[in-house]
Parts: sequence; structure tokens; C-alpha cells
Amino acid sequence: MSVVSITSVNKTFKSGANQTFALQDINLQIEQGEFVSLIGPSGCGKSTLLRIIGDLIAPTSGTVLVNGKPAPQARVNREYGIVFQAPVLFDWRSVEKNVQLPLEIMGASPQERAERAHAMLSLVELDGFQKHYPYQLSGGMQQRVSIARALSFNPPLLLMDEPFGALDEITREHLNAELLNIWRRTQTTIVFVTHSIPEAVFLSTRVVVMSARPGRITQIIPIDLPQPRNFDTRELPRYYELITRVREGLRGSESLQSNEE
Repeated sequence: MSVVSITSVNKTFKSGANQTFALQDINLQIEQGEFVSLIGPSGCGKSTLLRIIGDLIAPTSGTVLVNGKPAPQARVNREYGIVFQAPVLFDWRSVEKNVQLPLEIMGASPQERAERAHAMLSLVELDGFQKHYPYQLSGGMQQRVSIARALSFNPPLLLMDEPFGALDEITREHLNAELLNIWRRTQTTIVFVTHSIPEAVFLSTRVVVMSARPGRITQIIPIDLPQPRNFDTRELPRYYELITRVREGLRGSESLQSNEE
């Protein structure tokens, strides 16, 4: 059974008499333990698709199953965590209290919350920052807190919507490497939205290339770089070959859109 199964999904946004066709005929299967990146031009529906998987918005037609359950049921069962571009932390709560929030909502005991928060902060290399507040942390550290919070209840699926897009390149590359370490250690399935071709290639087991609006899947590119990946991976000839292949896939999707128009 696939962790995510998307069948014939379409999404149309309506505003009065106007309609915006955001997604068209999306079909995608994501298996347990994969790291799948969605990439495409701005406005192609990458984030819309991610939000449909997470039941933050509903498709106009088609079906989405998460672990064999309709997305709304998977949301109720808390079968995924979500990390957005902004960390969305509560300024009045300490780092550990931010991480504990989902567990509080789920009714976990104080001891369980404390133990899980400690384990997750250790996972994202923030030992010693439990009592700090978000304003005392850098942007990259805040994002690590949001990842720890999303993983606090051990979800089988992690949805990430451009989580490193606002960070400088050096911090971004460092967090890319840390995220891969977290992925390997937790064996969580990850769906990741990005505008960065190098980031998609470095992180992923597969890259899903989408066309301009209405977003369609035009290519799915397997990434066969060796694991585990590190900074040396970015120097491999195969890394640059795959970047070129994804870039050509994006150009091909733009050409397809132009021809249809």
C-alpha cells in the first residue's frame, strides 16, 4: 500500500464568475520511505497539491489516500506532520513547549511530552536550547524547531512546503544535509516542495516535474545518487547530470504549455 495515492486530482478555484484551474489530472503514488520533491514554475500548483495531500484544502475532483485512508481521515488520525516556509512558532512558548504542542493537543502526559521534546530537539541538534524562546534563535534554528514539532508525534508522513526558501544559501545547504540525516534516522516518508533544482536533486529519491498552470505532472525523474549523501555529493558528475535533466524537464513543460496556448 502506498503512503500517498493520488488519482485523477483536479483543483479549480472560483471567485465570483472567474475560475482558476490550478491542477489538472494529477496521478502520483508515493511509497514508504521515499523522499519526493515537487518542482515547477511559480504558480504551477506545487503547494496546492501539498495542501490537498494534507487536507488543508479539498480537491475539486479525484481522490487522495494517505496510508489507505481518505485525506480527511488521515488528518483526523494525525498521520502526517507539516512544515511551512515560515516556522510558525508561538513567541510566548519556549522551544520545548513549542515542540510539545501537538502532544498536548493529543493528551500525552507531561512526562511523555518532555521526553519526546528532548528526543526531537536532540535529533535536530538543538540540545541546550529547550528553554530559549523563538526570538532568541536564528531563522535556521527556528525552522529546525518546527521540524522537531512536526515529528514529535512520530507521523509516517512529513509534508514540507519550501521550508528553507527564506534562508541564505550556506544555511540552506547545511539544513539540507541535516534533513537527510533526520530522514534516514526516522524513516519518515517526505513530500517536499521547492523552487531549487539543486536542492531537489540533492534531497530526493524522485523529483516530480510540474508544468505551468494548470499544474500537471510532466516527468518523474528517479535520483540515483548514492546514499548517504553529504557535501561531497554536490561535486559528483552525476549530480550535475541530474540537475541538467531536471532543468530540461522544466523547460520541456514550459514548451508544452506554450504550444497548447
